[in-house]
Amino acid sequence: MITIQELLFNRGLNQKSRIKLARHKEHGLDLYNDYREDPKTFTNYQNNQAQDVFGKVDYVVSFLGEDGMRSRFIGVYRVLSKKKVGKRFHYETREESGFEDLKERVIINWGVPSSARAWHQSIKIEKEVIEIQHGLHYQQFTDYAGFTLKYRELKEIVNNQYSDWKNVLSIINGIYLISDSKTGMLYVGAAYGKDGIWGRWSAYIRSNGHGGNKTLKRLVYEDEKYSLNFNFSILMVLPKTVTPKEIIEKEVLFKEKFGKNACLLNNN
Repeated sequence: MITIQELLFNRGLNQKSRIKLARHKEHGLDLYNDYREDPKTFTNYQNNQAQDVFGKVDYVVSFLGEDGMRSRFIGVYRVLSKKKVGKRFHYETREESGFEDLKERVIINWGVPSSARAWHQSIKIEKEVIEIQHGLHYQQFTDYAGFTLKYRELKEIVNNQYSDWKNVLSIINGIYLISDSKTGMLYVGAAYGKDGIWGRWSAYIRSNGHGGNKTLKRLVYEDEKYSLNFNFSILMVLPKTVTPKEIIEKEVLFKEKFGKNACLLNNN
């Protein structure tokens, strides 16, 4: 049996420190989605408690509660300070580095219900690792027309070089669409070259979402989180044998189909 304690201690978590495990799952709140969409929202939730649960610990090892007693590891947080605000306790915490290969991927068994009622427990209570998955934002590739990727999902795919996506997106050129979920505006782009759509979309991740486009660049410069509004999909798959001129002609055709009032993000 492999435990989360073994994985954490092997990556440098000090065994002599005061450490608590915390499993977050609360009726009436979608903490899972809150964390998935904006980790800072979740951190604010964790840092504000009705009881002084983290006042005498150095580190909090945090998990998101899933079905049953399944719990997903989401990070190690150092407790920097504590203050009482009204009847509640507010903690200042900092996420520790060194656990990136485990974060959002390791699933543990919190325990059988009778022994797992406490949502915060001592690090001394061993928790079995039952699965190591792809990341929290991963979705499996099915077919070229069957997906829309949120920016967070694409970022995870590119940064982790998931082979099921990289292999199929690298061998094709094509016309792709970026939609802005906040405004409804669209960007139609063309991908061609050595790494096809994979190469072009990787450029968006390296540039925090703008890919060199003037309008997208302005949006992400004004708000560094704005790229979280972007969704990526493929409009047309084209073979590597098609010339750049032919691909650009297809790009122009799709812009005409959507219309100028929709393609307001196109400004290269």
